[in-house]
Amino acid sequence: MSISLAKKQTISLDKEAGTGLRKIRMGLGWDPVKPSGFFGKLLNSDTAVDLDASCIVVDNNQRPVDMVWFRQLKSNDGLISHSGDNRTGDGNGDDETISVNLEALSGNIAHLVFTVNSFLGQTFEKVGNAYCRIVDDVTGKELARFNLSDQGHHTGMIMAYLTRTASGWNVTAVGQRSNGRTVADLGNEAVAAVNA
Repeated sequence: MSISLAKKQTISLDKEAGTGLRKIRMGLGWDPVKPSGFFGKLLNSDTAVDLDASCIVVDNNQRPVDMVWFRQLKSNDGLISHSGDNRTGDGNGDDETISVNLEALSGNIAHLVFTVNSFLGQTFEKVGNAYCRIVDDVTGKELARFNLSDQGHHTGMIMAYLTRTASGWNVTAVGQRSNGRTVADLGNEAVAAVNA
């Protein structure tokens, strides 16, 4: 059974996995908020919401050195990959995923920061049932889940980050609002989040 994280809570992913963690998958899921009432449905027939999951790679010097997102589906070293762009949020389960080969990552990588943005500028008022989760990509076991219930006028969010430690990888839930429309807008905020 996975741990449901609260904001700023940190857990050891290796401890949750029960073995040395080799590969993980971050899954992002969401649904568009359905308009209510007769006039809401009449005025807003298109309820699709296009969110984009991304990963910012941060080195030991606290610098962003790579990004994986819908415009760059693989990291420069090929060890982090994106499932591709989901433009609606329709359907059950993860809408976008980012897979990471942790055991092969260079030793100078300290953090992996996972973000979500609304490229079209739709605010999180239009987003429901949003979550991110970390899954052991070898066993399929869900290790941690963070519900993104913070609705508002923001268009982006720093969801969570992984940190390399002497005993393996930790995950910290963040849930920090942002107004960036792409991951490129969040580099400085991502570094600030891991140093908070």
